Amino acid sequence: MYERGLQALQRRDFAASADALRTVIERYPDERELLERARLYLKVCERELEPKEPAPKTADEWVYAATVALNAGDETTALRHLHRALGEDARHDHAHYMMAVASARRNDAAAAIEHLRHAVSLNPDNRSLARQDPDFESVRDEPSFKAALDTPAAEPPVGRPAPARPRKTRR
Repeated sequence: MYERGLQALQRRDFAASADALRTVIERYPDERELLERARLYLKVCERELEPKEPAPKTADEWVYAATVALNAGDETTALRHLHRALGEDARHDHAHYMMAVASARRNDAAAAIEHLRHAVSLNPDNRSLARQDPDFESVRDEPSFKAALDTPAAEPPVGRPAPARPRKTRR
């Protein structure tokens, strides 16, 4: 039974391997070494059988993934996702806004204010968000922060609906 489990594992048939290994664990509770190896391989199978989230494909999905990363405190991953989002759509106001948030958290005031300026120019609604967002505390007293909030609106993007905005949660 154990060999059947290993053969299935080698074929990447994780479900069959897990079934065989569970049978080994149930039938031979006194075989300590065998149980340890069976449990180890069973964990591998279970990890492989877990559903995987698909990778983001659109700018909105990259921004959402960045928001999740920021909420988890992972600014590095968030910045990587936001760079992808802006690569897909350089006029994505929410990507610029979230880039400003991530930059402010990393104490990069210049980048935070530049992205905030872009976000506000693309969508004036970002002004009121930024005024109340606690993530901008580190740059709030900067004269350039106040100036960024006074940036005149750009022409609205043609044919592009407003993106769905994932909620940023407080830690």
